[in-house]
Amino acid sequence: MDSNLLKVFLSVANNHSFSKASIELNCAQSNVTARIKQLEKSINKTLFYRSSKGIILTDIAKKLLPYAKEVVNSMNKTEDFLKHLDHEESLKIGSTESNAATRIVTLLNKIHIKYPKMNLELTTAPTEDLKDLLINYKIDIAFISGEPKEKEFKILKEYKEELVLLKSKKNKHSKNILSFKKGCTYKQYIENYLKEQNLEYKNIEFGSLETILGCVKIGMGVSILPLSVIRKLKLENELIIDELPDYMKNIHTYMICRVDNEPLISKYLKKQDL
Repeated sequence: MDSNLLKVFLSVANNHSFSKASIELNCAQSNVTARIKQLEKSINKTLFYRSSKGIILTDIAKKLLPYAKEVVNSMNKTEDFLKHLDHEESLKIGSTESNAATRIVTLLNKIHIKYPKMNLELTTAPTEDLKDLLINYKIDIAFISGEPKEKEFKILKEYKEELVLLKSKKNKHSKNILSFKKGCTYKQYIENYLKEQNLEYKNIEFGSLETILGCVKIGMGVSILPLSVIRKLKLENELIIDELPDYMKNIHTYMICRVDNEPLISKYLKKQDL
């Protein structure tokens, strides 16, 4: 039996009207009538009586009704499932703190609009920690600093960055490197840069971008961050922003996934300009 016939039957039964059913199903009333006749012919039973007050269900129709509801409900669930085969039920995103400040909100909003039923999770961590999470299938995609060399990873998109050295504008800065915890790509670069300048600095690690920037402002030390972050937070007039050598300043951000676990919406993600 065609399950669509039961869907038409259920609509007529619920509305007690062929015309109302046609509106609900968005089709011609003649089509509804033809479908009901087709169903009646297939079971060799009359399902509806017509009266001046509308449609009356026959005893057979009343007995068929709960089964039709069950079939149509299952059919609707199946159709809903098939509609969402092109994307995940959930997407776990990992990001560095600096990237989260500039791009993640925009990305989350775009995904939510495109796939409103998708559950989204966000984890922020240093690049090396994000790689570990990705390796162990704890996240689906990651935004990391610096091009990945591991064979397990696939690059979905590259976002160009310009790294800058940040200092306090109001106070003489202390000889400290202000960075995220171990595993932060920027921390490694600033350490190398200061060594090249024959400058000795101590490391102070923080867990948030806001704390690092706040401490740079008051002169607790220096830090390296993407210029896009400073512009996004409108801090150009509050910090001294020094350029870095060409070989160091172009440490771009990469959206990556596992080679063997590429998200179903990867094509959509690749198209997003953030």
